[in-house]
Amino acid sequence: MDKLSDWLSNTKNTTKILIGVITLSVLLRIGAALFLGNKINELPGVSDQISYHTLGIRLSNGYGFTFDRPWWPATPAGEPTAHWSYLYSYFVAAIYWFFGPHPLIVRLFQAIAVGIAQPLLIFWIGKQTFNKNVGLIAAAITAIYIYFIYYSATLMTEPFYIVGILALLTLSLRIINNPDQTLQDRRKALYLAILMGITTSLTILLRQAFILFLPFLYIWLIIATGKKFLKPVVTIIGINILIIVLFILPFTLYNYERFGQFVLLNTNAGFAFYWANHPIYGTHFEGILTQSTYLDLLPKELYGLNEAALDRELLRRGLQFVLEDPSRYILLSISRIPIYFMFWPSSNSSILSNISRIGSFGLFLPFMIYGIAIIFTKKEDKKVNSQVFLLLIFSVVYSLIHIFTWTLIRYRLPVDAILVVFAAYGIWHLLKKNSKEHSS
Repeated sequence: MDKLSDWLSNTKNTTKILIGVITLSVLLRIGAALFLGNKINELPGVSDQISYHTLGIRLSNGYGFTFDRPWWPATPAGEPTAHWSYLYSYFVAAIYWFFGPHPLIVRLFQAIAVGIAQPLLIFWIGKQTFNKNVGLIAAAITAIYIYFIYYSATLMTEPFYIVGILALLTLSLRIINNPDQTLQDRRKALYLAILMGITTSLTILLRQAFILFLPFLYIWLIIATGKKFLKPVVTIIGINILIIVLFILPFTLYNYERFGQFVLLNTNAGFAFYWANHPIYGTHFEGILTQSTYLDLLPKELYGLNEAALDRELLRRGLQFVLEDPSRYILLSISRIPIYFMFWPSSNSSILSNISRIGSFGLFLPFMIYGIAIIFTKKEDKKVNSQVFLLLIFSVVYSLIHIFTWTLIRYRLPVDAILVVFAAYGIWHLLKKNSKEHSS
């Protein structure tokens, strides 16, 4: 193990390994893109790509954010929709405008971009949090993680959304790694603040639920850097928030123009919260009901409302479900935990889903748990504790957001990306332990 550590400590060797890992990552994702092909089919966990494909065609042909027929969840033909990510829809539409409506081109573009970005960012996070060797192991796991390979080739927000989260956490860790360099130099601090603001904004435009994590990130930044850097950190947070507002405001105004009422970004929170907490479940949540069941649960008296008004009213009624029976809501939320962390095969799932589940989360979960356990059973310095704490905060807070709202396995994937770092740390610790036992 000592020889391996010495070999890895050589920067040239580290670079070679990382290039090899990234190459493998890209090739596997290109394989997934070719496997899914140039058609949009109903596949496990990726039904949303049908909507993004259709919106991409509509946008590239100049029809705007509308559908030519009644569409999920309750959007009439020709009526405006804000249910889907504006940013990702524009991305798909841009490729369709240049190359025609060929999903395979979108898949291949994502496979290459995400295949490079995800392992590279995970390497940086692992390196900043623990050491270079952990970073390399984490990158290697990311490269072969079946869920990441599968979703990287789908026309959905997941691939770039995960990249955005990883990029933001990387920038955040950089602040506390070298606060004297990054915060006392005004030019560097401003550059970092702008970069964080853009990264955060793009991530939110992919999925607005990420906004709920930001207060926890800002509080962590203030605590981790301490009183000495309070002013520059607060300035960075202020610039971050300002940039977010500037990115979101055009879409808010656009929504107001189309719907005649305030919609911050997307019209999906109300639908999700209403359906997820409907009394039909009792105290036992089911991840996926039939589409007709979801539509049957919509109150008939609300038919005729535009998408924004319907989303707002459904959110109000969903909150009413909670207030009327909070104990049921708590039990229902608890029942979502096994669904969220599911790693075992199911007879209700396809062979592809079972293989993906077992070959990714199921395979590495023991190492994730072991890596976290080791951290809490050995002494770490304050700097590392702050870094680890950020990753744990994200994993816990992001999980709770979905446990208390709507839970699907794919909503856990950003957490998987962070837990991979702990799995890598666990594997590295086992390798070192085994090496010591053999040497003695």
